[in-house]
Amino acid sequence: MSSLAREDLRRLMDRSAGSDARVATRVRELIARVRADGDRALFELARQLDRVELKALEVPRSVCEAALAALEPSVREALARAARNIALAHVPQKPHLVEVETEPGILVGRRPDPLGRVGVYAPGGRAVYPSSLLMGVVPAKVAGVGEVIVCSPPGPDGLPHPSVLAAAALAGADRVFALGGAGAVAAMAYGTESVPRVDRIVGPGNAYVAEAKLQVVGAVAIEAPAGPSEILVVADASANPSAVAREMLAQAEHDPEAACVTLALGESLAEIIAQEVDRLAERAKRWEIVTSALGSRGAVLSVSSLEEAWPFVADFAPEHLLIATESSQEDLRHVRNAGTVFLGERSSVAYGDYMTGSNHVLPTAGLARAYSGLNLLDFYRWTTYQRVAPRAAESLAEDVGRLADSEGLFAHADAARAWGRP
Repeated sequence: MSSLAREDLRRLMDRSAGSDARVATRVRELIARVRADGDRALFELARQLDRVELKALEVPRSVCEAALAALEPSVREALARAARNIALAHVPQKPHLVEVETEPGILVGRRPDPLGRVGVYAPGGRAVYPSSLLMGVVPAKVAGVGEVIVCSPPGPDGLPHPSVLAAAALAGADRVFALGGAGAVAAMAYGTESVPRVDRIVGPGNAYVAEAKLQVVGAVAIEAPAGPSEILVVADASANPSAVAREMLAQAEHDPEAACVTLALGESLAEIIAQEVDRLAERAKRWEIVTSALGSRGAVLSVSSLEEAWPFVADFAPEHLLIATESSQEDLRHVRNAGTVFLGERSSVAYGDYMTGSNHVLPTAGLARAYSGLNLLDFYRWTTYQRVAPRAAESLAEDVGRLADSEGLFAHADAARAWGRP
């Protein structure tokens, strides 16, 4: 890895979530249209961008339930299994009220309150993602969010994909809208005649959705900035080269800009893995997307020791980290910056994407240095409170007055000292 050209290393590390100026400008225009014209703009955008004449923005609950009833039974059971595991994994994350007496008579508390309304974006386009809908809706319902709405792009029939509608019914979404792209984000952020304004927007999307979420921050909260999918694999001699290659291709098929990197222990292993990646890529069903991703942000690098790998992992801060080593559980102690970690080559990232229950809405572009994956805390806000007993007020009065005087806030000082007077 030490021989990697500086420019190549920069390209691997620089996966900025920021879009180009054209995307930012176009998104700004779309948001402005929705803010100005509300539902009318949404109908026009569906006509212009989705090439569909919508009869209504909202999908009736009966249509979602019918989609669930029509779903192939084995797929329905798989979705139900995923939803159960997501719920089980998130229930223990429920926060609790905390109270502490900082001094006698001074009580400080912090109470978790579920958000009133949350918007979940379920992508369409190159693929449909009922799994992503579950990852947003199920934790929100577990948290006790007052109302959960879903936006997903309409197909030729004016409705989101049937599997998305089925997942919405299964997960218990309260309302579903046939809306996609930046327009959907703007509608959820600011509200229209039909779409209610939400407190937080979660869920992945394309470059326009990601940019729109960034532009509406301030009007609404989001879980984290997001970009194309990515994986970093750390492999030693115990790893199966074909398994490592399959994991790289699984992420590469998401997006032409996906980042897929392996750190292999030794040049020989790196060469074998690279050959397997090439072999499997040639027969990939999503060949164009896979080869584009591997060509632009794919790499198999050799390291002389695992100790050399961990600083790279920390700097790269991947969305998905697969530790395909003989001592993967022990090696976890070296990891701090990653969206989620998979221990051992049998712990396929695909399992986490769909079925383990861990959330797959994760930070990308190196933002795992500061952000965590979507979790139950994203669906709460905290109410802090304090109570000061009479004798404690007398005790605080003069010291608070001195501090306020030192900052030139004399009314503060007077308010504090008033309770310290006989």
